[in-house]
Amino acid sequence: MPHTAFRFLLYIAGDTENSRSAVAALNTLCAEHLGDRHEIEIVDVFCEPKRALSDGILMTPTLVKLAPAPVRRVVGTLEETELVLRALGLQGLVQ
Repeated sequence: MPHTAFRFLLYIAGDTENSRSAVAALNTLCAEHLGDRHEIEIVDVFCEPKRALSDGILMTPTLVKLAPAPVRRVVGTLEETELVLRALGLQGLVQ
């Protein structure tokens, strides 16, 4: 059975407490629930403001699940793991 590749984009705003919390929460969620089946790209909106605007990012932190489809977004620090899994549609797909 082929393993599912999970792809995420996490938009943050610099080195703020919320940004650090979101990065830590996403790394923990992936380590505990997705093993090595994930890829995370972090985009700092201060460094790439045009990309954030073109991607429709109006608030940070914002997590975008790119794969598997459908694309889903979650705004916030991602600390409520069960809610994040449900919002991303992952609760039935993870190990």
